[in-house]
Amino acid sequence: MGRKIIAENIKLKRAYDEVHSGDGTRILVDRLWPRGVRKVDAAIDLWAKDIAPSTGLRKWFGHNPDRWTEFRRRYSEEMRQHRERLDELRALAQRGRITLVFAAHDAAHNDAVVLREILLGRSTSGAP
Repeated sequence: MGRKIIAENIKLKRAYDEVHSGDGTRILVDRLWPRGVRKVDAAIDLWAKDIAPSTGLRKWFGHNPDRWTEFRRRYSEEMRQHRERLDELRALAQRGRITLVFAAHDAAHNDAVVLREILLGRSTSGAP
């Protein structure tokens, strides 16, 4: 990839948080649609469920912070199979703001955090 992505161009937001015009392109990065969120209210521009953690990995992790380091490694490894989608998201982030939308309660330990680091080219142990 060519140009570096400005960190401010990739935001993270829970699916249950209020939608703002400054969110830019809103991308849901979970495999499952967030419970209780109507599609019209979510204002999702792209549902990238193909890059969400596999069902097996998601269930193994269970949002357990004690498994965070290993989850990051395993999820980064899974991302190696989705280079085209990652390139698409990088291109969007180079053009302007994107917001990676997730449903997890824990804003610090979820797939969107790892995905943001990968898109920004930061080390996540095995990242593509």
